[in-house]
Amino acid sequence: MRVRSGQLLPLVAALFALYIIWGSTYFAIAVGVKSWPPFMMAGVRFMVAGVLLMSVLLLRGHKLPALRPMLNAALIGVLLLAVGNGFVTVAEHQHVPSGIAAVMVATVPLFTLCFSRLFGIQTRKLEWLGIAIGLGGIVLLNSGGNLSGNPWGALLILIGSLSWAFGSVYGSRIELPTGLMAGAVEMLAAGIVLLAASALTGEHLTAMPTPAGFMAVAYLSLFGSIIAISAYMYLIRNVAPVVATSYAYVNPVVAVLLGTGFAGESLSPVEWLALGVIIFAVVLVTLGKYLLPPKPVVTPCEAEK
Repeated sequence: MRVRSGQLLPLVAALFALYIIWGSTYFAIAVGVKSWPPFMMAGVRFMVAGVLLMSVLLLRGHKLPALRPMLNAALIGVLLLAVGNGFVTVAEHQHVPSGIAAVMVATVPLFTLCFSRLFGIQTRKLEWLGIAIGLGGIVLLNSGGNLSGNPWGALLILIGSLSWAFGSVYGSRIELPTGLMAGAVEMLAAGIVLLAASALTGEHLTAMPTPAGFMAVAYLSLFGSIIAISAYMYLIRNVAPVVATSYAYVNPVVAVLLGTGFAGESLSPVEWLALGVIIFAVVLVTLGKYLLPPKPVVTPCEAEK
């Protein structure tokens, strides 16, 4: 796709938001859960982001969506944000390193392909090869040390990744509000569900969150939610899907570098190998049809009668 000169700066800014900001959210979560209960922190994050985004949209003259699209968006918000992101937050609270969490979440495109097949979307053998390689990477990752001693954390991230993948596929097949209104409804729904989960599980603040804890929630609300989601919506409208979804294999690298550089996290040689295997699998699934396009099918023309 050819990009006009006037679109270059917004394109670079949007890609930066997805690559760096979404990649850094795992580190921000790790900082935040040191002084926040996990469900409460995730709930506050999405509630604040949802209220801010909804307020801006309403002030700019946007109308509330009809009931059916609104309920659909709420369901997608629960699948993607409440379960998908909420479970990652809980796992990091249980001392799963932020870099390892990001590597596990990088498998979402693999699961998305599986759910796409269930919905009747065509898949290729090359893509299934990528899934097999990715599953091998997950096995390696879980034998590397950080997750082998924390099976519940690994299971939570796996469930969250499955929920995000299913919600992504299902969300593409139902009616949703247009533009950023869908994101606002999704974040509000996720915030309500996560805060309810926080109350039901008995979470409470034993002390006032630290300044770093408040900064983490503010960063996740503004940058990780509102700005990054807006950037993603811009990309899917203006560039090829392969560019818009390329964050899937950049985010774990960013998260690992931040975790090892600033949070004192460490990866074993096996985990570094698993990182490479999973990224290779995701690249194969997302870029395979461009790098190795299928051979065109030639159908013989019928002879004229």
